[in-house]
Amino acid sequence: MKRKIAGLLSACTMLTFGAGSALADYDLRILHTNDVHDRVESVTKYNNSCSAEDETEGKCFGGYARLATAIRDNRAMGGNVIVVDAGDQFQGSLYYSTYKGELLAELMNLVDYDAMAVGNHEFDDGPEVLADFIKASTTPILSANIETSVAGLNELIKPETIMTVGGERIGIIGLTTPETAEISSSGPDVVFNDLASSLQTSVDRLRAQGINKIVALNHSGSYADFDIVGKVSGVDVIVGGHDHLLFSNTVENASYPYPVVMNGGDGDPVLIVQAYAYTRYLGDLTVTFDDNGKAIAWSGEPISLDASFTPAEDIAAVIDTKRGAVDAVRTIEVGSFTTAADGSRETCRAMECAMGSLVADAMLWKAGEGHQIAIQNGGGIRASIDEGTVTMGEVLTVLPFQNALATFKLTGADIVASLEHGVSLVSEGKGQFPQVSGLKFDLDLNAPVGARVSNVMINEGGTFAPIDPAKTYGVVSNDFMRNGGDGYALFRDNATDVYDFGPNLEQAVAEYIGMNSPMTPATHDRIMIK
Repeated sequence: MKRKIAGLLSACTMLTFGAGSALADYDLRILHTNDVHDRVESVTKYNNSCSAEDETEGKCFGGYARLATAIRDNRAMGGNVIVVDAGDQFQGSLYYSTYKGELLAELMNLVDYDAMAVGNHEFDDGPEVLADFIKASTTPILSANIETSVAGLNELIKPETIMTVGGERIGIIGLTTPETAEISSSGPDVVFNDLASSLQTSVDRLRAQGINKIVALNHSGSYADFDIVGKVSGVDVIVGGHDHLLFSNTVENASYPYPVVMNGGDGDPVLIVQAYAYTRYLGDLTVTFDDNGKAIAWSGEPISLDASFTPAEDIAAVIDTKRGAVDAVRTIEVGSFTTAADGSRETCRAMECAMGSLVADAMLWKAGEGHQIAIQNGGGIRASIDEGTVTMGEVLTVLPFQNALATFKLTGADIVASLEHGVSLVSEGKGQFPQVSGLKFDLDLNAPVGARVSNVMINEGGTFAPIDPAKTYGVVSNDFMRNGGDGYALFRDNATDVYDFGPNLEQAVAEYIGMNSPMTPATHDRIMIK
């Protein structure tokens, strides 16, 4: 999610390159990832699993085997190199659903990460699953702002670690978003303390040991990075994550430059980086430090992990041994239908369709209290499901894009305007057509564009009432739409209280079908065409 910080680029000290390295200066190369989200296999440009055909045609990106090659090739160049991850290795594919953290620990060990921050999704299956992952990992797993009474977890999660690289000691500190308590499943026995004060405590502890080169791995979002940087002294680099942003000097529409440079509380430069998500990029930052540990020069750019990187054979072999169980998951029975659910392109992009209503209902159910409206783009529904047993494979065929649920708030006026946008290109069969839950409206396709939607009604406690243009409503959609996909600009530009990284949509739908089986998919007069 792209968040703008007012005056960031002008108000901050946007340094570029310092002077050339002196003999006593020290160069450190930081290779980094964030928000891998269990993309064990390679992905398409839309971040869903890549087919064998697409792989052969060179259309795929990332995946752990390709990531391993990139890290190993860059380590082999020599110099002082560390490899770090800013959190959220967990959650996002059937490999995680099948193996939880077991496979990820094995792959991270083979790749040889030097440190990882705890992300919010590391708590999605509770502290115990995270503890098992840490026990299996040879990588230090870090968070300085987590306190917990869960047996053994405090001892497993370290606030910081110290590495000796090229004769110099490097301090690495982890941080986890305090939002985790509300957006994951950490439970009542895990506390997330203030980011800035926790970071400063760790920095002071490292500085007391004579360590003056310090990297923070902050899984809290770029907005948090920008907020805390001036409150803390002694940090040199912040490797960020959580909001899935690409910092780049060369990629069009990148969120920020690579790196963003701001002044810390001591006035020294702090370099802030992030490398998108899903193993699409490997961040690559080189920093030159003077004798006092101050960053005096820097350069770098995320590396696109495209088909030019040959997947590492040993990593691919490990994944191959696990694929059978994942394929078995794809045949799991999740529920049953008493009649077919129409998810055809012709229907779902032009009117209410049974599959669209089912998906929207599942979204609203999963979003829970505080959300009144669900809107799913018809183009994201790719198939129908026949009467009878419903398998996970069928759900994945309907919803193949591995979209996450996104929750936010929007005014009634912006909701109506978004519905207008959604129905504006029905004649062209565009995928933006809205499938909805929690509301209903009339649609006149013969009216001028911008005046086709009328009589929008919101379900208020079981009774439909006219939408209030000035009122703010809780909305759930998918992360593609929330970020402006299919032209939903108001979702991107005007939404407040945004969270783009909920459970995967297909998982929510599978759970909903299972809870309500046998189901009779149907339309519900939510979109009345005049």
